[in-house]
Amino acid sequence: MNANGVSLRLACISKKMVDAVHLDEFTGADDWRKMIEVSCLYEAKAVLGEGPFWDVGRQRLYWVDIKGRLIHQFDPSTGIDKHWSTPEIVGSLAVRKKGGLVVALRSGFYFYDLELSRATLAAIPAHHPEQNRFNDGKTDRQGRFWSGSMDDNEKEPTGGLFRLDSKLRCEQLVDGIIVSNSLCWSPDSRTMYFADSPRRTVWAWDFEPEAGTISNRRSLIQFSAKDGVPDGATVDAEGCIWLAHWDGWRVTRYDPDGRVCLEVKFPVQRPTCPMFGGPNLNLVYVTSASINLSDRELTEQPHAGDLFVFEAEVPGLPEMPFQG
Repeated sequence: MNANGVSLRLACISKKMVDAVHLDEFTGADDWRKMIEVSCLYEAKAVLGEGPFWDVGRQRLYWVDIKGRLIHQFDPSTGIDKHWSTPEIVGSLAVRKKGGLVVALRSGFYFYDLELSRATLAAIPAHHPEQNRFNDGKTDRQGRFWSGSMDDNEKEPTGGLFRLDSKLRCEQLVDGIIVSNSLCWSPDSRTMYFADSPRRTVWAWDFEPEAGTISNRRSLIQFSAKDGVPDGATVDAEGCIWLAHWDGWRVTRYDPDGRVCLEVKFPVQRPTCPMFGGPNLNLVYVTSASINLSDRELTEQPHAGDLFVFEAEVPGLPEMPFQG
């Protein structure tokens, strides 16, 4: 632990514990008929790892441990991970143009000063029940920060999707959500994707990029019970959606029509969210969770809660800093 109270731990890069990835030969996926090696990049042992954000300028990966109330910053060039404590459960974050981070804590949106390890209030949503917390979130390509809320008991549809703009105006655009997840946008910013995990459904909306408004919701991807539930997601340069399967042991690449292109198998039951990073944006970093796994399951999954990486043939897109 350094003088600022920030813990530093070297990454443990390991590949041999990961079984060979199973790649089903889906129709039209000829270019992807190859083995993909998934590596455990950092043994974080997070309770609920989530919300990765690649900082293109600093070449760092930020991510959170929601239930551990930690913000992480991982440096792939050195293998060093720093972490900061948060005063509340932290659901998601983004780098801020003016410095530091914007974060969605349990009660609302805050700015986080990494040098001072301090959160400062940015906005409190008008309709945010006491049992709710914020979960998945990220910036759109215009630099607004979005985050979905959820019932922390994962039972009641009291959550929604909120947008924080550069003037710190907070507006709710979706309601009736149990567990918000899978938020991302198409490369042209004309489509927004978002899921309610217990309903096993990922929706698409028409997105108006200048105003940041949504319309025309329709079902895009429907999970079966054997698929687990949809968790975090991101989009690559071809507009395909990379989606983590909670309790599904994999990350799947879907085309913009919701058809499966590729499955990447994981050695953990609960991969939570993918994020493109690296100098060429062709590395996919994936967080994971250990929460509510039994002792037997933890023994069988020694890397539950760790940070993973694999290489993709199609690169991702740079994440936009929050403009407020």
